[in-house]
Amino acid sequence: MSRNSTDRTQTKRPLPDWAEPGAYQVAPGVHRIPLPLPSDALVAVNVYVLESDDGLVLIDGGWAITAARDCLEESLRAIGHHPRDIMTFLVTHSHRDHYTQAVALRREFRRARIVLGVGERASLSLVARGKPPRGTQARQLREAGADDLALAWSDRETGARDDLMEWELPDEWLEGRRQIVVGNRTLDAIPTPGHTRGHFVFADHAAGILFAGDHVLPTITPSIGYEGVPAQLPLGDYLHSLADVRALPDLELLPAHGGVGHRSHARIDELIHHHDSRLALCLRVVRASGTTAREVAAQISWTRHDLHLDELGKMDSGLAVLETMAHLDVLAARGAIGRSTIDGVHHYALPPAGPALPM
Repeated sequence: MSRNSTDRTQTKRPLPDWAEPGAYQVAPGVHRIPLPLPSDALVAVNVYVLESDDGLVLIDGGWAITAARDCLEESLRAIGHHPRDIMTFLVTHSHRDHYTQAVALRREFRRARIVLGVGERASLSLVARGKPPRGTQARQLREAGADDLALAWSDRETGARDDLMEWELPDEWLEGRRQIVVGNRTLDAIPTPGHTRGHFVFADHAAGILFAGDHVLPTITPSIGYEGVPAQLPLGDYLHSLADVRALPDLELLPAHGGVGHRSHARIDELIHHHDSRLALCLRVVRASGTTAREVAAQISWTRHDLHLDELGKMDSGLAVLETMAHLDVLAARGAIGRSTIDGVHHYALPPAGPALPM
């Protein structure tokens, strides 16, 4: 289960090495700058600075908080730049830890352009109408048979309304695979739906590096479909996207969270194995007794510490149930199990009941 979105804590922990502030060269003309997150379990998000004669291009922007703004300016100053030198943000997806500081800096300097995958349009438009995305996840939790968690997430949504002004639409929508020229380098922009519908990764084949956003992370599995308007089968999309990136040459992984030094092929193989194992585990549980996603999630372990669902916080418990439902829906789409809906709650059982869901 991903910890991309987890319960906040006031406990301050030592920063992992990869999250220490600074500007770290990862390739000629490319620096990694970790920016702090506000009491988030992930601690920091990596933004990547690409230098060119026309100004700076940043892969992702960070979370729009004062600490991240100050850290970015100080880190850029260390390599002879300033935030006003940023000409373009290539944002991998619209989660706030990647997107909102790009919006804030565009307002501040009135020059930086924001480029984002077109699959994010529906969710961003929802937020622009004053509807925080957690309302969608609360509805999904009710469909999963987790009314208590849905209520907890609805309460969190109420507290999220004050920051809706952080969200604006980008200047350009990315649609389909294309090449983007940044100075003397060419980026291969590849749509990778799954984590969100509009997620993109950017491959610099000449330099042998992959700006992977949250699509491929070195030590955790990304959450799937955590957005205001999720896809019908986000895990199916994610597995297809993993296969698309696995078909590329083996590249050095430059993730949004975590350190560098990992290879894309090896990590993608681990992620595919993880999801294959979870699919098999969910299938065994359903074969033993037809049940809801909440009930399946309670019968399997979570995190590397093999925790029970009840040992997780409310946010992580919700993510666990949603991830379980995503796996069950893939099994239903493959015809391995059936899914029926009773009083708004999805139930999974053998033998398959009704037509398979579309992949």
